[in-house]
Amino acid sequence: MSVAVLLAAAAGACLAAALADVLAAPPRRRPTPAAPRIGHLAGMTVLLARIARRAGVRAAPRDLEARIAAAGFPLGLGVGDVVALKGATAAGALLLAFALSGLLPGRLAVVALLAAPAAGFLVPELVLARRARARGERIAHELADVLDLLRVAVAAGLPVSRALGEVGRRMRGVLAGELAAAAARIELGAPRDAALSELAARCPAAGVATLTAAIARSDRHGAPLAPALEALAAEARAEQARRLRDAASRAAPKIQLVVALILVPSVMLLIGAVLVRGLERG
Repeated sequence: MSVAVLLAAAAGACLAAALADVLAAPPRRRPTPAAPRIGHLAGMTVLLARIARRAGVRAAPRDLEARIAAAGFPLGLGVGDVVALKGATAAGALLLAFALSGLLPGRLAVVALLAAPAAGFLVPELVLARRARARGERIAHELADVLDLLRVAVAAGLPVSRALGEVGRRMRGVLAGELAAAAARIELGAPRDAALSELAARCPAAGVATLTAAIARSDRHGAPLAPALEALAAEARAEQARRLRDAASRAAPKIQLVVALILVPSVMLLIGAVLVRGLERG
């Protein structure tokens, strides 16, 4: 039993470390169809997904592909790989809970056996959601500058696809890399509408969907794109300023709490020490 506990604990630790490595891995600047370079722990995650997929774990929710795209396709995993990984993490969590159940008192062991597979099944979903949220925040932070440069390129007479590529080549960040990838797909013959739809799916920020809609509307009706980009850039900067104000307003109560719990008692103790010293001298 002790050997089984050690093996299960080691398997659970390796699995947790691999998922943490997936979460911490930064998104690639220029996504390509080629397989990404990954570390050993992330490679274990990919291997685990491949094994589980070969075992027949294939059913996927309808919106899973959109969530994977919003997360930037971490480690190049597809829908089937993520579904298989969910099954593998559920099985690993069940094995770990079963091995450790002898150390838990009474009904807690039964609760652990029931809850562990559900928790393991949800871990990849939580990783994807967290990566998508982080990517969305970074894209929203970069959006205004990207829109300004894109407006300048379009106003200078560059075609939209070339303007997207130039902005992606000259700027750094998640959004710039996605623009460069979209421009590359268009140059390789992909329909612009499909490339823009994929761009919106891979960039979980509201401004990107508005940008792709403006480009599609300009292509469809022949309206000038530069004024729309200027308005979108101004809106993005206003939204960024609003987020900064909200963050500052949330920080104010925390500062007041620090003052109330630390600074005020310290000052009162100092004043009390001075008064006691004065009374002793008197």
